[in-house]
Amino acid sequence: MVDWIILAAISLVSASLAVQWLLPRRRQRGDNFGLSAPASLFDAVFLFDGHRLISHSDMALEGFESVRDWSDLRRLLQRDFPTFPETPDRIRREGNLVIPAIDCTVERDVLCEWIDGIVRVQLRDSSECPATVLRDPNDPSRLAMEQAPYPVWLLDHHSNVRWCNAAYVSLVRKVRGQDTDLTAPLFPSADDDTRLSAKTRVSILSEGSDNKLWFDLTLVDHPEGHLCYAVDINAIVAAETAQRKFVQTMTKTFAQLSIGLAIFDRNRQLALFNPALIDLTTLPPDFLSCRPSLSSFFDRMRDQHMMPEPKNYRSWRSQMNDLLEAAEDGNYQETWSLPSGSVYSVSGRPHPDGAVAFLFEDITAEITLTRRFRSEMDLMQSVLDKLADAIAVFGDDGTLAITNTAYQKLWGDSGETGFEPDSVLEVTRAWQEHCAATPILGEIRDFVETRDNRVEWYGDIQMRNGVPLRCTVSPMQNGATIICFATDVGAGVRQEIRQISA
Repeated sequence: MVDWIILAAISLVSASLAVQWLLPRRRQRGDNFGLSAPASLFDAVFLFDGHRLISHSDMALEGFESVRDWSDLRRLLQRDFPTFPETPDRIRREGNLVIPAIDCTVERDVLCEWIDGIVRVQLRDSSECPATVLRDPNDPSRLAMEQAPYPVWLLDHHSNVRWCNAAYVSLVRKVRGQDTDLTAPLFPSADDDTRLSAKTRVSILSEGSDNKLWFDLTLVDHPEGHLCYAVDINAIVAAETAQRKFVQTMTKTFAQLSIGLAIFDRNRQLALFNPALIDLTTLPPDFLSCRPSLSSFFDRMRDQHMMPEPKNYRSWRSQMNDLLEAAEDGNYQETWSLPSGSVYSVSGRPHPDGAVAFLFEDITAEITLTRRFRSEMDLMQSVLDKLADAIAVFGDDGTLAITNTAYQKLWGDSGETGFEPDSVLEVTRAWQEHCAATPILGEIRDFVETRDNRVEWYGDIQMRNGVPLRCTVSPMQNGATIICFATDVGAGVRQEIRQISA
């Protein structure tokens, strides 16, 4: 009996010594260890026999009064150490285990050790114990992840954050405040349609602000869940918004134009058009809204008889290729006479980034007016050609504008005009070669170039072949001058007598 009492006493003393050896031998002070607990928790130690807490350091119970077993400790540590084991069985299998803090910017971890059936859990400053860290803190892979300039984090299968880098921590605190739960995901959960390794554009809102922060989110499959990457694209979204507003402004401006506008992007798809294009081409709005290709666009215009009818389809296709090449060089300019009688002016212009713009303008009224004016000019020319007297008309700028057939026969003029019309000085010099010297030619020059006090007058000149000419100079509207050369001098005298008698 005495032997049993002595043996029990020895066992009790041995257990007490073992516990004292497992517990820290000196009391240390520090910060709150990245936890919500008081500062006295720094370097706290807990001893477990299975799930049951059997001992702890003096400072351990300060803030952990509710810890009675393993589940209680895990519940308190889960926010800052989400990878803390659910049961001590994992420690028994692996021996030693270092649990890093979710916030990689905090040099704190939890060391779990299996010592002769006892699990020792120590909350410690990992920077002071580099030898027990499972991974080298200078490992390039670790540094690349933790110091990456964009957020990186690990989601478990329950969509909880298990690990994150410094950029993610900084973003969470910026959006939600300093005292926030890092295990709660900041970004919206990925749905079933989200493809792994594919970018997804997402936005988050800062607390107390309506401004959205935009990111490209990429998920990569991981044994413990998903490894997530977020790239800041606020500058890109801002540029796209500014571009969209610019396009809307330009669209409103183009909507007021009477000229049809069609802009095709680098892929030769319709990117922008205005309402005038619908009116001019009679193409349906739903067809244009579907962004047809360049070939489909002109095919539809051909079907609508809104472009000149080609002789054959193959040559028309060749013309379309030539049209596109000319438009890319900015040299395409044509006038289309449509079967309906309308006339369109079509031009192609290159745009930045490989785009091409086509402008369609209805010039039917202008062409009709031009044709009518040309018809009237032809009629007037026919009337002048029927006159027996030689007629020459000078414009207000002193250049020869119109002559008739009698004039051309009299002075040996071909009637053809070059790029620069003849001036009154050049014309009178040509007259001088065919007639005797006379001051009348100089007076004609002065009269044509004069703008004030212009009244009709006449004079006689003698051709070198002896034929007399009666020259009548008459002012016209807008500074023009008409000169008539009559070979029948008697008729001119009789006209003078009639004017005097009247």
